[in-house]
Amino acid sequence: MTTYSKLLMSAALCLAAVGAEAKTLVYCSEGSPEGFDPAPYTAGTTFDASSRPVYNRLVEFEKGTTNVIPGLAESWEVSEDGLQYTFHLRPGVTFHTTEWFTPTRELNADDVIFSFERQRDEANPWHQYTAGISYEYFNSMDMGSLIENIEKVDDLTVRFHLTRPEAPFLANLAMDFASIMSKEYADQLEAEGRMADLNQQPVGTGPFQFVAYQQDAVIRYHSNPTYWNGQQPIDDLVFAITTDPAVRLQKLQAGECQIMPYPAPADIEAIRADGNLTLMEQPGLNVAYMAYNTQMPPFDNPQVRRALNMAINKQAIIDAVFQGTGEVAKNPIPPTMWSYNDEVQDDPYDPDAARKMLEEAGVSDLSMKVWAMPVQRPYMPNARRTAELIQEDFAKVGVDVEIVSYEWGEYLERSSATDRDGAVILGWTGDNGDPDNFLGVLLSCAGVGEANRAQWCNEEFTDLINQAKTTSDQDGRAELYRQAQVIFKQEAPWATIAHSTVFMPMSNKVQGYIMSPLGSHQFDGVDIAE
Repeated sequence: MTTYSKLLMSAALCLAAVGAEAKTLVYCSEGSPEGFDPAPYTAGTTFDASSRPVYNRLVEFEKGTTNVIPGLAESWEVSEDGLQYTFHLRPGVTFHTTEWFTPTRELNADDVIFSFERQRDEANPWHQYTAGISYEYFNSMDMGSLIENIEKVDDLTVRFHLTRPEAPFLANLAMDFASIMSKEYADQLEAEGRMADLNQQPVGTGPFQFVAYQQDAVIRYHSNPTYWNGQQPIDDLVFAITTDPAVRLQKLQAGECQIMPYPAPADIEAIRADGNLTLMEQPGLNVAYMAYNTQMPPFDNPQVRRALNMAINKQAIIDAVFQGTGEVAKNPIPPTMWSYNDEVQDDPYDPDAARKMLEEAGVSDLSMKVWAMPVQRPYMPNARRTAELIQEDFAKVGVDVEIVSYEWGEYLERSSATDRDGAVILGWTGDNGDPDNFLGVLLSCAGVGEANRAQWCNEEFTDLINQAKTTSDQDGRAELYRQAQVIFKQEAPWATIAHSTVFMPMSNKVQGYIMSPLGSHQFDGVDIAE
């Protein structure tokens, strides 16, 4: 960090000390992050605690939209053939100064290259800097074959050379996995033999600086005094980790926190009636599903998967679990997303036909596991109850179900294994507003062993997805995605369950909070009325 930047920080801290009483915003988060390096993960809980307060990306999503706007890159150009993206970095952007790191320089192209090369290059010492790490988004989106190389034109200019045109490339770079890390900090950690701390003591350029984390209890942040986009209205941000939605609501009503996510559907009307609270809501860009492991018999047979889908009373799940805050899903993308194929016919609820199809497939006395998520997510209020209803439905067609679960981080890791047993309940909230973020990431061959929890590799489906990514015309892309949805429904790698409405209760004192269609929770620009 330059002497000038240090003086700015010192002055800002002094002003905060002598000014008005520090403002603290407490967010009752629903779960613990898996880590603080966004690249290896896909869970929104982890991103809320890492990439969104601590980091920035080259480009960002405009708040409340999926529009791509400048971030750490103040401008960019795309070559006529779509194979080169040149980004011009903002001058004067500084990384956080913390107890464990003091930067000696400003953001430059080296940081951008480091942030992507560690995910792309298996020989990079940072590719496997901690045991078992994998770059699920990067790999599931086939970024390794897409990026030919990344060129440092000068300190403030970086150029991506691609092997093929990629229609959603800019939107992809606004996603959490593409957060820009400090190469200088990484070099320091490597020299000190503390590489794992990159995932425990994050350093970014974002609106808040990480202070401390007490596992499964609380995360503390402080406003970044030299943030390139302006210092925040609040001084301290606290994540009070509270897994039970009823307890989150109690804390909100008692003033122990000012914002909470994912209220229980049964509490929505009471929240609406509380004069001290504001309830924001919007249709979720999401889907809840149950993914069969299509590489393990008998789930490798599409007839078996379709039969099981016909045994599930999805409307009963909507009524009991979502309680009016969701709708039955028939496609792997939500109906609010462009290219949604409304002509696809959903599997009817027909236990008799399901039993007959299983018999015709030679399946009898089937025992299987259904995995139930241990946390509440925007697309799934209660996975355990959902699993119990599916267990009851499957029993009616002669299928015995054992419900299993694991701690959230372990659940996500185990569920991606190609030899995983049974079917796993999961879901997805769109990260960039593009259909590829659902169909490509979750269902293409590149995602097997990563985000593709069905372990389903259908060449015809994947060819359509890959063709859509290289097509610049949105109407042409939409038609390809519609065709892909037809194949998905025929092959049935998932039981599609629901699309939910997302609610955000908060104190009436909260100002400036904007709901994201992508399901993220961001607190830059948020204030609390005196």
